[in-house]
Amino acid sequence: MRVNVMWVIAALLYVHLQAGGLQTNISQTTLKDLYLKVANIILELSYHKFTRIGSLVEADDGSFSVGGRPITQNMSDMLQLANIPSAVFSPEHKTFKSSDEYYLNLAQGHLVQLIFQQNDLVKSADDCRNKYVARQLFCQLAEQGRLSIFGFAEDDWSAQARTKTSKLLPAPSNSDSFRLYGDDLRPGNILINDANEVVSVIDWEFTYTAPTQFVLDPPWWLLLDTPEMWDAGIDDWAENYELRLETWLSAMIEAEESAGSECKSTEFSLSAYMRESWETGRFWLTYAGRKSWAFDAVYWKYLDERVFGRREDHVERNELWKTRVHLLSEGARNAMEPFVTRKVEEMKERKLAEWDPEAARSRLKEVLLNGAVE
Repeated sequence: MRVNVMWVIAALLYVHLQAGGLQTNISQTTLKDLYLKVANIILELSYHKFTRIGSLVEADDGSFSVGGRPITQNMSDMLQLANIPSAVFSPEHKTFKSSDEYYLNLAQGHLVQLIFQQNDLVKSADDCRNKYVARQLFCQLAEQGRLSIFGFAEDDWSAQARTKTSKLLPAPSNSDSFRLYGDDLRPGNILINDANEVVSVIDWEFTYTAPTQFVLDPPWWLLLDTPEMWDAGIDDWAENYELRLETWLSAMIEAEESAGSECKSTEFSLSAYMRESWETGRFWLTYAGRKSWAFDAVYWKYLDERVFGRREDHVERNELWKTRVHLLSEGARNAMEPFVTRKVEEMKERKLAEWDPEAARSRLKEVLLNGAVE
């Protein structure tokens, strides 16, 4: 089989799914067949368990172990697009022993972006307050160990948990059982031959061992375009995504049934967890956790009221922070206005800031301490 044929077929697969997003007139049979190919790959990846969260490192004997911090697409974007100083990221050798520890790292990463991205993140003082309050609350929830159980049977704290009428599926282990996850695993990186057989998956650079919660969410790419980049807006994206989700779940069920006893037990039904993830909003929590540039749109629209309860009606978008600022720790509340003043001044400067590593770490520590839970 010639490599160029594989590439052409892979490109055709991707084009067939797109055209300003996913074609609305694509047949369900064709779509399910394409989804099934990826479902089988995701199912295979879910069999592999690890005791730490991080990046895989290959030893001299060819074996692999978790030996460094996760290299995520979001981290790469922060370094390349936002000029975030590398000194404020976790040390290269850092791995994580629990899902709670990693969720806190993700939450702090969103504060890192707000602190150090000099341009094009904050539009006004109130916009800065919205971003500050949302990120500090997310950090507080992570510090309290609540993000890893949100939307699962163990969730006895969120606003939506108080109104649930049916029993939810249990949360995966907080430690010792993590799964491979690829930020960039999508149809465009899967090569097939002229018999429509998968022959290779490429571009693994943003693959790492992650909380099992990540694997229990349905894929973000069912419409190809991301929610925050959808031309008609995030609500329209969610409406269209929900239509495709049923086809995806059908493909996932078929993949699980075909695997049967020949494959190792995954300890859970991916299809059942994926359906519940969408229904409870766990999908949005993971998505917001992984993607700093999508965080604000997702948090205020799909997470805030699920977590803290209904807001007052008719609150202006630029004043959402007023409905939740009282939930911040005293340190975070006291630090907010000085932070906003400084950020608005930086917004006016329009320059690329150069940070001394020690100064950057000191600035980050200052903001994180101000946000400490009481």
